[in-house]
Amino acid sequence: QVRLGESGGGSVQDGGSLRLSCATSGGTFSLLTMGWFRQAPGKERELVAAMSPDGRNAYYSDSVKGRFTISRDIRKPTVYLQMNTLKPEDTAVYYCSAKFRGESEWKFFGQGTQVTVSS
Repeated sequence: QVRLGESGGGSVQDGGSLRLSCATSGGTFSLLTMGWFRQAPGKERELVAAMSPDGRNAYYSDSVKGRFTISRDIRKPTVYLQMNTLKPEDTAVYYCSAKFRGESEWKFFGQGTQVTVSS
């Protein structure tokens, strides 16, 4: 059972930055595709960033491309989401997620961390 724990959420002004962290345990980190989802009130959960197990490939949704950066540190093992130039529409609960390499379903989720961007 993979366990995920997010930290780093908070409140910032429009244009500000935050870095989210997600500590993992219970699984072989090098076999996990890691991702960040977000869900705003009244909206569906969306995948905003993901990174392959070897860290070589990253995906970003169009809404965050060029502003957010996903990274992973195999030594910790932790995945990060650096969020720059934040906008009010980035306000949401952010969830760390993981799936094993080759699987299509995101099986594991953390408890979520709130990010609020005020104008």
